Formats: sequence, C-alpha cells, structure tokens
Amino acid sequence: MDVLQYTFFQHALVGSLLASIACGIIGTYIVTRRLVFISGGLTHASFGGIGIGLYTGVSPLLSASVFAVLSAFGVEWLSKRKDMREDSAIAVFWALGMAVGVIFTFLSPGFAPDLSAYLFGNILTITRADLLMLAAVAVALAVFFALFRRPVVYVAFDREFARSQGLPVRLFEYLLMLFIALTIVACLRIVGIVLVISLLTIPQMTANLFSHRFHRIIWLSVGIGYASCLCGLGLSFRWNIPSGASIIFCSILIYAACKAGKSLWTYGRRRSE
Repeated sequence: MDVLQYTFFQHALVGSLLASIACGIIGTYIVTRRLVFISGGLTHASFGGIGIGLYTGVSPLLSASVFAVLSAFGVEWLSKRKDMREDSAIAVFWALGMAVGVIFTFLSPGFAPDLSAYLFGNILTITRADLLMLAAVAVALAVFFALFRRPVVYVAFDREFARSQGLPVRLFEYLLMLFIALTIVACLRIVGIVLVISLLTIPQMTANLFSHRFHRIIWLSVGIGYASCLCGLGLSFRWNIPSGASIIFCSILIYAACKAGKSLWTYGRRRSE
C-alpha cells in the first residue's frame, strides 16, 4: 500500500477511473452501432497527428486530437457517398494517418522518447494535463448522454426510425464521431494506439453478457473497465511489465471468466429443469 503515496500512482488511479467512464459511455455506442472497425481506423489515424506534433513542437495530444477529429469527419462523410464503401473510407484514413505519422516522426529532430508511450501506453507516465483532458472528455460525454440518451439509443439501433421521429440523425452521428475521436486520443497514454480499441470494446462485451439495456451496459462497462485497470496496474507493479498490455490482458481474463461462469450457470439451470 506504500505505493499509494506516490503522485504518479495517484495519477494512474484517477486516470483509470476517468478513462473507464469515458470508454464505458462511448464504447457502448461503438459496440451497439458496430463501429469497432471505424474506431480502430481512427486510433491508427491519430498517429499522424502525433507525428506532426513531434515535428512541429506542438503538444502531440493536441495535434492528434485535431487529426483524429478530422479523420472521423472524413470517414463519416466518405461513407455516406454512393461511390465509396465504408470500409474503404476507413482504410484510406487508417493508412494516411500511419504514413503521415511515420514520415513526420522520422523527420523530427533528435529522438522521440515519448513515442513508445503513445504506441503501447504507460499509465504511470500520465501528467496532470492528461488527467484534465480525460476529465473534460468524461464530463462532456456524461452530460451529453444524460441529456440525449434516448436519441442516441434511437440512432444506435435504428437510424430510419430516428429520422421518422424528426431527429437530426446526421448531426448526432457527427457529434458521436467527434466524441469517439476525442476519447481515443485521451486514452492513448493509458493503453496506447495498439491497444486502445480493446478498452472501448471488451468491457462492453463483458457487460453485454449480463444485460441488453443500453444504460445498464454503460454502468457495467465503467465498473468492469475500472476493475481491469486496477488489475492491470497491480500486475504491472508486481511483475514490472507494461501497464497498457496488463490492463487489456486483465480485461480479457475478466471477460473469459464471466463468459465461462454464465455458460456454467446456464448449463446448470437447464439440467435442473
């Protein structure tokens, strides 16, 4: 318990909670709307912004946010065109972001010591600025979903029905893509570009084992995500292994345990009947 007195570990605990809230909320929409592939494309596209930030001396998270948001809007716009398939639009921005990131990282003067933290994540290195960004995203998501939960559910499950109710479906889709991009960038320092998509999907998959109600999945996802972060932090501290990979590993273990437990419970119930 002595580790709790260190500032970096306190930041890690707070950052885990804020990331779990943000990912639990927007991740439920991602899984419900089946946007996992789009989220993966935006995750890798944000690398272009990181490369530009390292080259220009601007904050990599700021440049990554701008690049990810523009990529999200680009994917949303191209996917609505009749001459472009959605997966093709995602592949364009995925490849563009990675190519731009590699080029500008190579051109950056000197060595980029923080690059591995953006690629693979290191929650123990997050700063107060990272926490403020995570807090802003989490609060904005909580307020938005509290005010517009029903329209978001309509858009997630049936866009045609949402249009029939007079809802501005296109506006909601762009706003939600904005939140997806910002959440991805805010979580880069925690689990990295390679693994951030898992934090947006695995807790939601686990929560979906126990409920099919949209708001309940959100609450369960937040709790499961935070449990995964705490478990990952413990493994990382105990065995001196990367924290990002440890968090995702724990989330997969929790999913497997819940899946096995539910299967055994269902089997026992059927036998008793």
